[in-house]
Amino acid sequence: MLSNKHEVIDQLPTENYPPSSSSSFHQLCLIVSGASFFKFEMSSLEEPLGLDKLPSLSTIDLSRRFSSNRCSTSGEENGLGYCWIEGKTCGSFNSYKDDFKEYRREAFNRRNHKREITHIDSENGYHSRYTTKLSSYCNDTGPRDITNKIFKGMPSYVKIVEVGPRDGLQNEKNMVPTSVKIELIHRLVSSGLSVVEATSFVSPKWVPQLADAKDVVEAVKNLEGARLPVLTPNLKGFEAAVAAGAKEIAVFASASESFSKANINCTIEESLVRYRDITNASKKLNIPVRGYVSCVIGCPTEGAISPTKVAYVAKQLHEMGCMEISLGDTIGIGTPGTVVPMLEAVMEVVPVEKIAVHFHDTYGQSLANILVSLQMGISVVDSSVAGLGGCPYAKGASGNVATEDVLYMLHGLGIKTNVDLRKVLQTGDFICKKLGRLSGSKVAVAYKM
Repeated sequence: MLSNKHEVIDQLPTENYPPSSSSSFHQLCLIVSGASFFKFEMSSLEEPLGLDKLPSLSTIDLSRRFSSNRCSTSGEENGLGYCWIEGKTCGSFNSYKDDFKEYRREAFNRRNHKREITHIDSENGYHSRYTTKLSSYCNDTGPRDITNKIFKGMPSYVKIVEVGPRDGLQNEKNMVPTSVKIELIHRLVSSGLSVVEATSFVSPKWVPQLADAKDVVEAVKNLEGARLPVLTPNLKGFEAAVAAGAKEIAVFASASESFSKANINCTIEESLVRYRDITNASKKLNIPVRGYVSCVIGCPTEGAISPTKVAYVAKQLHEMGCMEISLGDTIGIGTPGTVVPMLEAVMEVVPVEKIAVHFHDTYGQSLANILVSLQMGISVVDSSVAGLGGCPYAKGASGNVATEDVLYMLHGLGIKTNVDLRKVLQTGDFICKKLGRLSGSKVAVAYKM
């Protein structure tokens, strides 16, 4: 196996392709991308039910998702038949051959015009020097600016919503002392996180780990520097949260009927009736409400969830007054190919500035999903310190994407967060020691090496 993709490109001929060899060229693209080099095996992690029914890239109209121009080699609607280059139209195989030759030429330039730089990361609260090689992607006479193409539309600032104290701890089997939860919230706020989900006012019978919600809220309600929303599944929980001093709440709906019944013991429509009562009560008290939609990609029992179902629930939450809608891949099976059409559907009914994404990392796709969300204009990301969390109703669904890993990627992209990564790492180490477990953050593991 060749270790370098550019080595493959350099060895592939680009001249004298038969005009009718579109399918051969598609096979060539697969070889270049490495798709034909590997054979994948199913993970030992238990597979969520209905996974084989999930939509794949081959079923998605890629040109409509990623480019303002539709173009194919022969009018066929398949993934490799489209040009993803914005502002460029191409309707024949010869134009693809030209694009391929152009890519070869740029690959050569990148290899032969490298320069070393030293990067000083000051935003994260510490200086880490490392040397990397950057390529010259374009010049004054170059065909296009690759960097601008890739990062066009991405936000300059991203708000991180830390869900560790609630979503991260709710599924822990061993009881976490109230004092530890309070200390965790204090540490997270001191790191610069402006929103920290504190707890949930749910029945102790169903979530015993959060039975101390009243004590937690009373201890942190006057904490300055951050908003501290709490989850309330019904009007009774809302009233208890307000009595304890909560200044912001969240409600939790699902795009899956079966999951809604399993999680909150009611249908989707019944849950929306409950939340209208809560939002109406919150308006009278000027308390902001955040809305969650779960199972936005798939459900452990229903399989794939249609983007239109997600859009319907998100629209209902928005119209009843939720100031922000967080879209959750509850069982962590999403990929960019399934996340994009879901976001596109929701963005048609909810303003993009009011949309957040909430990814679990079961299949290791969270960062990729966040990146494509950023490219679509999303600027609010939920995450959990040390990757804590999981879904108690979906076997095999591992924790949330780690806050440390999200920050590392965002800072590497030059996106501001106003969060001190070093302090978040220290906080992750603190809570993992209290829980007696290893961190689920890749950055945290590497940081200790």
